[in-house]
This record gives sequence, structure tokens and C-alpha cells, in this order.
Amino acid sequence: MTPWEFMQKQSLPYEAKIAHAQIKAQEFYDYVDGNLFCSVGGLDSLTLLRFLRKYVSKDIPSVSVSSLEDKSIQAAHRKIDNMVLLKPYKTKVQVIKDHGYPVISKEIASKIQQLQNPNEKNATIRNAIMTGNTGEQGGWKYSRFMNLPQKWKDLLAGKEDSRYKDAPFKISADCCYYMKEKPCNDYARTSGRFVYMGLMASEGGQREKALIKHGCNYYGKTVTRSAPFAIFNRSDLLQLAVDLDVPVPEIYGEIIRQYDGTLETTRAKRTGCSMCGFGIHMEHRPHRFDRLREDNPKEWHFWMYDQEWGKVLDYIGVGWEDEQLCLDFSS
Repeated sequence: MTPWEFMQKQSLPYEAKIAHAQIKAQEFYDYVDGNLFCSVGGLDSLTLLRFLRKYVSKDIPSVSVSSLEDKSIQAAHRKIDNMVLLKPYKTKVQVIKDHGYPVISKEIASKIQQLQNPNEKNATIRNAIMTGNTGEQGGWKYSRFMNLPQKWKDLLAGKEDSRYKDAPFKISADCCYYMKEKPCNDYARTSGRFVYMGLMASEGGQREKALIKHGCNYYGKTVTRSAPFAIFNRSDLLQLAVDLDVPVPEIYGEIIRQYDGTLETTRAKRTGCSMCGFGIHMEHRPHRFDRLREDNPKEWHFWMYDQEWGKVLDYIGVGWEDEQLCLDFSS
């Protein structure tokens, strides 16, 4: 599937997308002879699991590093049969201490991590991050993708260039690797199973690029995976959740129809690890940490003060200490 064809499929009506997802899910099941599992986290993958068990096979197992999720999502996981629970290889506190804070985005955090840990091996990469020039290894080309946006150079690149501010804390994109990706990848390798994932290109970032490049089903040398919902948008996913009567964890609130006819949740839009800061600078308040304060004040205090997340948010200009009630816009 070409990128143009992928984007064309994103514009299909809802019913056609459901049919497409069924075809792709069944193709993947047949290709790996049923040796697979569904990676389960929040509402997207909970919906995927119910979809797969209805349309492909009721015996598809689910796998989750459930302890990383919100308590209401963990409660939903406990009600699922044939669920394999994995443990993260490092705790959330260990990841911050050893690697740094997950903030801005995975892409930006990975670049800042390179700048904060200079050595001879990453000299070319660091130059590309700061200038966009890829050097001899990249054919002396300019890469807009590699070039760090000026906003983040000004605020976070001081260790590389004294003209800019130096972040007073470590930044890293390694959290998902140690807490979720590696445990799940090791499970896949040792079990001989391949993974269904509830990824959608409409989420943007690295996921969008990978899904447009590789399509719904990807059969690579080191990665074989299926993302049947790749062409869905958020409203498609929520409509399917309603159609399949998926129990919605409390952190999302309720699914409602907006004035333009699309569906949305009244509380969290996306969820993940309770200390994840990726994308926090783009959220309107009440943001995820405001909701954490409302749902679990002790955990909020632990991250904001004891683990100094509050200082990180202050530095990147995100409010957090003034109390923001989580408004229910369904009323």
C-alpha cells in the first residue's frame, strides 16, 4: 500500500473501515497460523481485543503490562479472561533516575537525550540534530526531520551549544522500552506469538509515520505485527467501542456525540503511564496530571513533589500547581 493509498483509505466511511479491519486482521491471523496475541492497554486496545474475539477468534490471548495503567484500566483488565500479565523491567522511579523524564515527545526526547550524552559515536547525529546537516554518513544532505525545532533548542540544548538554555534535568525516551516494549517483545519471542496492536495513524507522531510507511500488516525481518485500526480516526474507534459495548474505564469518562457529529470522551482522550509527560505541553487544562490529582491525590503529590515532575512542568511552561477541576463538558 502506497502512502497515497493509505491516506485514501483513511477517508473511507466507517462501515468500510470496519470491513477493511476485519480483512486485515484475518489475513494476519492466517499468515501466522493463529500464533498471536493482542497487546492490551487502554480503550483503543480494549476495543481491539473485543473486535478480534468477535470477528477473528474468541481464543486470541491478551497480554498487558497492566501495572503501568490507570487503576480503572487495571480493573478492566482483571475482568478479561485469557489475560497474560507481564512485569516491567524497571520501575517508573528507576527509569526517571537512570534515564530521565519522558517529556515533549518520544522523537524530541530521543534527540535531547543524544545532546545530553555526547560522545564520539553520536557526534554526527548531534550535529544533524542541531543543524539538520547529516554529514558524510547521510550524504551531506539537509534533513528537516533530524533538525531539532528552534523552540526546543532554545530551552533544552544548552549542553550542546552554550547559546541556549540547558535543561536542569535529564530527558529520555527510554521509559516505554524498559517498562513495556521489551517485556512484550520478549514475551513474543519466547512464546513464538505475533502481536495485534491498537495503533492508529491519526494519533500522529512516530506512529503515523510508521503506519503510513508499513501499512496495517507488516511482515519484516525483525518485526511482524498487525494494526487493523491503522486507518481509523478517534471517532471511528469510539463508535466501534459503542457498537461492541466495550466497558469504558472511568478515566475516560463517558463517550458522547459532539455538535459536529463526531464522538469524544468526557475526560481523558488518551491514557498511558501515570507519569508520562509526552504531549503534556499540547494539552488544554484540565490535563492528565490535573486528572491524576483529582483521581489519586497521593500519587499526584508523589510525582509532582517527591519525583520533581512539577519542576519539569514549570520549566517547559505547563501549569500544574494551581488546582484545576476536571470539568464534565457533557452537561
